[in-house]
Amino acid sequence: MKAILLLLFVALPARAGDLPPPIDPAGYSQHSMEEFQLGRLLFYDPILSGNRNISCASCHHPRFATGDGLSLGLGEGGTGLGPDRHPDPMNMPEQRIPRNAPPLFNLGHRDVTVLFHDGRIEADPDRPSGLRTPLEDEMVQGFASLLSAQTMFPVLSPDEMAGHYQENDVAKLVRQGRLTGPDGAWDTIAGRVADIPEYARRFTAAYPEIAAGRDIDFTDISDAIAAFMAHEWRADDSLFDRYLRGETTLGDAASDGLALFTGSAGCATCHSGPLLSDMSFHAMAAPQLGPGKAERFENHQRDIGRLRVTGRAEDAYAFRTPMLRNVTETGPWGHAGAHDDLRGFLRDHADPGPAIERYRDQSVLPRIEGIVPDFWAMENPVERAAIAAAANPGTPLDERELDALMAFLGSLTDRGSIDGRLGIPDAVPSGLPVDR
Repeated sequence: MKAILLLLFVALPARAGDLPPPIDPAGYSQHSMEEFQLGRLLFYDPILSGNRNISCASCHHPRFATGDGLSLGLGEGGTGLGPDRHPDPMNMPEQRIPRNAPPLFNLGHRDVTVLFHDGRIEADPDRPSGLRTPLEDEMVQGFASLLSAQTMFPVLSPDEMAGHYQENDVAKLVRQGRLTGPDGAWDTIAGRVADIPEYARRFTAAYPEIAAGRDIDFTDISDAIAAFMAHEWRADDSLFDRYLRGETTLGDAASDGLALFTGSAGCATCHSGPLLSDMSFHAMAAPQLGPGKAERFENHQRDIGRLRVTGRAEDAYAFRTPMLRNVTETGPWGHAGAHDDLRGFLRDHADPGPAIERYRDQSVLPRIEGIVPDFWAMENPVERAAIAAAANPGTPLDERELDALMAFLGSLTDRGSIDGRLGIPDAVPSGLPVDR
């Protein structure tokens, strides 16, 4: 008994503030292996993209910790994988994807209530679909989860997966605004999948109602992909997770970082709860790169973040608090991927106003001719000042504090979740190439 009490005493950091409880394993929904395997094939299959050349894995690949290793990704018009992805001379991209590809860890947990950097997909029990999305009243009902709904919006984006105007049947439907309903973009993609015998067989095995005769619907595709993602990249076995469960100690350096994280550095104010996110939005003066979130007819490259969703002035330049499992592996960091060094990101994040004024290019951006300038916002004094003014004052960190925080963030790495559980399939039912 004395030894047990001593172990418990050693396991608790004397200087840390309040700690979150461990991640609740009951928050991960249960699915069959048939559904996991079906979702795995769909995730890696380019059949879901307008031109049949891009899969979910093109921008969210396990080789790059479920990201793409780029500041701003290249969807349609790109070729190659990860930081080596570059413009296809035969099909040049119209612009970069406006925001950094977020990691996929723990997105299937029930405590995740908002998705995308601006939270434009969020749980809302007052709506018929249970979700708030950009489609508003046209939103299809039947998605099994928030993650299921989120996964299928990239297929509607011309720059991500749909393809440029007039290039294919899906792109044409998107251009016409025919997204949902019979013969809409989602329905067209579902028809492609249903026409492949191997997929038809697997859907029948995974979903009893399809085995009973119901047609394969677009929501079935998204449900299967979401189930796979939640299983493949569940991250709750890092050193920090084991520490929260009382199974181990952190070590001195990580304990010092945890004390800062939950104490004077103020990180836990936003990175709170078991998932280390308050699922809310904060303006932190992260540098803005690339095309921004402007409509095609607008002539600016501004990205005002959550304000585009809510219309509230106080949400200007606010972005979702990211969860932090595997954060040391998921760079570049920031909603526009403006930092390729996590330590440098922490330094600037702690002192946001002055940091954006001194920002120098740390991006990972393959060269593309003929697109808007990547540094419009950072070279525009008015825009840069507006981004800085939206953030609250910070508290600079010295080198010792940065060392400690980096040690703590390293304790959030769950190597098993990065490696994945089912892995990359050798082939997919469409016969199209698999990104490896």
